[in-house]
Amino acid sequence: MNDSVNIRVCKSCGQSSTGNYCSNCGQALHVKRITFRSLLHDIFHLFTHLDKGFGYTVKQLIVAPGYMQRNYIDGERTKHQKPFSMFFICATIAALTRYWVLKALNTYYQSGAISEADFFHEYMVLLNIALLPIYILITYLFFYKSKFNFAETGVLLLYAISFIFIASTFVILLKFIWHDLDTAYIEFLILLLYNAITFINFYREQKRWKVLIKSVMVITIIFFLVQITEDYIFKILY
Repeated sequence: MNDSVNIRVCKSCGQSSTGNYCSNCGQALHVKRITFRSLLHDIFHLFTHLDKGFGYTVKQLIVAPGYMQRNYIDGERTKHQKPFSMFFICATIAALTRYWVLKALNTYYQSGAISEADFFHEYMVLLNIALLPIYILITYLFFYKSKFNFAETGVLLLYAISFIFIASTFVILLKFIWHDLDTAYIEFLILLLYNAITFINFYREQKRWKVLIKSVMVITIIFFLVQITEDYIFKILY
């Protein structure tokens, strides 16, 4: 009798269940109203319980660059955001941030061209996806003697570049202080330092000084490849 009274229909999958959670999908059967307090709790939970998904992956890229990618390749995969989805999400965040910042600077400070903001908004993600196989090929050729194949080298770069996209979203904000600042070279220094650490940790069977030299060469080639390609496409389109 009590069971029939306590039967609830899950708002998520439509399954009838008793108790506190749906027996089919695990959704809570008693749905509480969303309040400001609950939103604050969710934000607090995001930054204090990074045990899987996007937040956990970002955390690992910060505290264990290179080791994180090795762990993923070795089989520790359920906790991490998938490599390409991580790359796509971070590239999108970086592109939108650049667009909003550059557009705001043009609107309120008459700094820069609106066409530059439009370029990043429309083409930055697509351009990096198109160049991704070249990034991977360059890295693979420099480290071809390692035990990692082309796809595994891709995992290394997808995650490493994802972190660079995240870092660039903060670097571009410096333009609100120095409107004419060329942030590309700040990003280049971050790119060199972060990827040197990442590559040394990832290719840890090789001598560190060799990995360091190779990583600097790889990142320099990739950086200027992106700059040249962006400038060329920008001139064609605008």
